[in-house]
Parts: sequence; structure tokens; C-alpha cells
Amino acid sequence: MCTMIVEKAEIAGSGKGPQGWFALRQANVSYDHPFHAPLEHAVGIDFVNESEGLSARVAVELSPESARDLVSAIETALARGENQV
Repeated sequence: MCTMIVEKAEIAGSGKGPQGWFALRQANVSYDHPFHAPLEHAVGIDFVNESEGLSARVAVELSPESARDLVSAIETALARGENQV
């Protein structure tokens, strides 16, 4: 069953696509059937800049467990970095 779950976040950063580096403006986070990963369901993250067209996109598909591990690693890195400032 398709979940059609998508959450969007405005972001600031850079991504590297087929045409090189570009400014990131949005992240689309989904939970649904993946396009490529051999999983029943995956967390998809599309980092995009829609104003620059289709080539300004970086996409990943993660298992739910990997997505949770990534969230934890991001939180840990942020906490460690903020404690050093």
C-alpha cells in the first residue's frame, strides 16, 4: 500500500548533482515504496532547488532503520559541534 507521506522543509545548504554544485532550498522527506532500493518501504530524502530545474536534485532512499541511525548521527554531530563553539 502506498502511504503518500511527504514532509517538506525549507533548508539552506549546497548539493552536488550531475551539473556540479548548486544551492539547496528544500528537502522533501517521504515514507513510501522506494524507486530503487530493494525495500518494501523506505524513507526518501530529496534535496532540491526547484528554481534551477530537475538537475538541481540529490535523492536518497534509506531503510527506516538507517534513517533513524542518520537522525541520531546528525543530532550527535550537532550537539558535539555546538559544545565546541
